[in-house]
Amino acid sequence: MESVVFKMLIFEISSQRAKSNISAHPSVWDGMKRAGSITRRILGLLLALPAGNVGAGDYDPLAAVAAFYPPHLDLTVHDAARGRDLPVRVYLPTNTAPEPVILFSHGLGGSRTGSAFLGEHWAARGYVAVFLQHPGSDDSVWKDQPAAKRMPAMNQAASLDNFRLRLRDVPAVLNQLEIWNADETNCLAGRLDLKKVGMSGHSFGAVTTEAVSGESLPAGGQPFTDPRIRAAIAFSPSSPKTGSAAKTFGAVKIPWLLMTGTKDVAPIGDTDMASRLAVYPALHGAPKYEVVLHDAEHSVFTDRALPNDREPRNPNHHRVILALSTAFWDAYLRGDAGALAWLNGSGPRSVLEADDQWRFSAH
Repeated sequence: MESVVFKMLIFEISSQRAKSNISAHPSVWDGMKRAGSITRRILGLLLALPAGNVGAGDYDPLAAVAAFYPPHLDLTVHDAARGRDLPVRVYLPTNTAPEPVILFSHGLGGSRTGSAFLGEHWAARGYVAVFLQHPGSDDSVWKDQPAAKRMPAMNQAASLDNFRLRLRDVPAVLNQLEIWNADETNCLAGRLDLKKVGMSGHSFGAVTTEAVSGESLPAGGQPFTDPRIRAAIAFSPSSPKTGSAAKTFGAVKIPWLLMTGTKDVAPIGDTDMASRLAVYPALHGAPKYEVVLHDAEHSVFTDRALPNDREPRNPNHHRVILALSTAFWDAYLRGDAGALAWLNGSGPRSVLEADDQWRFSAH
């Protein structure tokens, strides 16, 4: 059976490669799931070969460097100072040498298992992707609630107290990663390059990302900024409800990539598109990038649609998200000149659709 799957996938790769990169092509993904581990590894190597026209030069952010389904570890970070346990899921690359680390903070009501398509691809590109879970604003908020009480419970969980907990969760996880990395008996020993850390998050996780990556408080100062973070991606970013975006984000000193959609309105809170789009012009101290996906809703950065979605899912949106995020990490965590040229050149337009909006300032 595996040999049949292998032959079918080889044919699919051959027919699709001439058209475009197929790392997210549905038929190939389905076949990869059916294939055995040896076949997946061989196919991963084939898919890592140069694809068709995906932008400037030979750089291709969608090509996988190993298998599509990297292993993951479910671990718990114990923050003794707060008596708080933080579940994390760690997606591991095949390479065991020290690799850059990307943190991901889920949205309200999410968990460490969400947005797996991001963790899997980033790990397949050689990154250690660490997906945090924030007790108090995770899926425990709604799981045991009757349907009629879920939305009120979610609204209550979107609190300042939970936001403060999240801001302390990020350095707590980074501190524990440093301990694990130095512990020769730990499975992560020597595998983390913690001088190259990226921070990311969706929705409530984007707000968390902004706060630990250079945001200033209304009274001034950046008390929650973690200097270990070198670059950040905010999926569904937002501006503060009080005060100016210019004052809030004007002191950011690391590269930021902002991703949203033209219909990116969350079911909780009153964040509108004006709030999301106000972040980009407020940044001026480092390279900045923004994509606005046409007709994309709030769930576009997750693995599946939300109950209140109205638009059909566009498969190319995930392709764009993976391509742009990977190029951004490669450029600003690895210092990859080819990735930077792709990101600042014609690369993004090779994956974006005509109605998607893209702007950047690399100065």
